Amino acid sequence: MPIVTINLVAGRDRETVQECLRQVAETVARTLDAPLSSVRVVAQEVDPGLWCVGGVLKSEQAATGEPPVAP
Repeated sequence: MPIVTINLVAGRDRETVQECLRQVAETVARTLDAPLSSVRVVAQEVDPGLWCVGGVLKSEQAATGEPPVAP
């Protein structure tokens, strides 16, 4: 049973994240030749104040004028 965990900064709309989960599940099932019903995909959203890239919190990026950094 394949299990995929996606960690991402919170803030995207729910429908977008749900579509990502579906697409990932389908891709994993296809590429691993596994039944789709056996694939588990979970998204863990992290508060922007608890995600730091290069010493800059994601929640501070807009306030500091730092360019966006991919998580």
